[in-house]
Amino acid sequence: MTTPTRRILRRVIVTPFQRFLQTEASGGILLIIFTALALLWANSPWSDSYVELWNSTVGVQFGDWSLYKALILWVNDGLMAIFFFLVGLEIKREVMLGELSSVRQAALPFFAAIGGMLVPALLFLLLQAGRPGAEGWGIPMATDIAFSLGILSLLGKRVPLSMKIFLTAFAIVDDIGAVLVIALFYTSEIDTSYLYMGLGLFVIPLLMNVMNVRKKMAYFIIGGIIWYFFLKSGIHPTVAGIMMAFTVPITSRIRVQDFIEEVNNGLVVFEQFKDDEESKLLNYEQMASVGAIEGATKHVQPPLQKLEHMLHSGVAFVVLPIFALANAGVIFEGGSAALTAPLTISIALGLLLGKMLGVSLFSWISVRLGLANLPAGTSWLQLMALGILGGVGFTMALFIANLAFTDAVLLNQAKMGILMGSSVAGVAAFIILRMTLPKPLPDPEEMPIQG
Repeated sequence: MTTPTRRILRRVIVTPFQRFLQTEASGGILLIIFTALALLWANSPWSDSYVELWNSTVGVQFGDWSLYKALILWVNDGLMAIFFFLVGLEIKREVMLGELSSVRQAALPFFAAIGGMLVPALLFLLLQAGRPGAEGWGIPMATDIAFSLGILSLLGKRVPLSMKIFLTAFAIVDDIGAVLVIALFYTSEIDTSYLYMGLGLFVIPLLMNVMNVRKKMAYFIIGGIIWYFFLKSGIHPTVAGIMMAFTVPITSRIRVQDFIEEVNNGLVVFEQFKDDEESKLLNYEQMASVGAIEGATKHVQPPLQKLEHMLHSGVAFVVLPIFALANAGVIFEGGSAALTAPLTISIALGLLLGKMLGVSLFSWISVRLGLANLPAGTSWLQLMALGILGGVGFTMALFIANLAFTDAVLLNQAKMGILMGSSVAGVAAFIILRMTLPKPLPDPEEMPIQG
């Protein structure tokens, strides 16, 4: 293959994982921008409008049926259900076919995530024992995959792909833990009648999966109904998003080899019945061959991958920035007293020190026991830096904070601790990685061609 051809392929062909990294990294940078906007707005002369907007009541009504909620709850309960649905799709893909599909591949991110959840929670409980706000122990367990990959992307080609894969897999296992914590420990009183109706309806998408139903809209409609029953039951409705994701088929309707044959046959027919080079219209045979190629293209794409591809950009560039704008507006009142409040410090230290200690210690144990290997090209100091980077909790941490606290003062302190811990963790991890990762050598294929 010639050098120009290789260059073209490298520019045009992007692997699904590379697309995922690019979207997550760009989304993380956008999250930083919207977080800054929320902070500026909440502490500006127009701060009252910030509070009034997100607390304004919005709803829908059809006859006697109605559903009215504060705008911030539509964001946290509604839009975030889409985010959790996407998280569920990513989890299923990784468990079935990706980095978590084998025991050896999953060992290191699994142990790292377990340590990265247990140690921060225990450290928080130790620091916050006997003080108001101890119920927020789940907050420092969280890792924000978009923010962390966004920070990692600032280092460019210095970061080996193995390190990015480890961080992604570790964050996905962390997401599984966060979902379980939300479902088991941050659920209000349960209305069993609505819960049973919601769970009963899951039989429908499961049957759709068995019957190989591929219509995306069918899954969205039944998912919306299940979301409503979970909302009314007291179980956080985002859990329904995760559960629905696991019912989406991951297999193609036709095999890859059959797809290649159908496309090739269609192209042969298209070329064979070419009439006039100058004609701007296709003849009947060419239209039929195009239809056959379109059908094969539709059937070879697994519904899970199609949905993941369809939702990824919308979640990264719309859902999460709106969530950040609605939830990151910490009001800096009370001066240093708010910054040094025990709850603020406990959450910040849980995210910063707890994550670093938990990820590093449990990773070291798994490697020493021969259960896992370090990512290729990664030193222990760099793994520790990735543990610190896992302390960028932001989205999940803010989400759990809203579930944990109804008291406005405690919630504000929790948000302040999340911002402090996540910011210091992000900066510290960036500095350590920048100092320890070697600069990439120039790629000879990207150097100017002489002569």
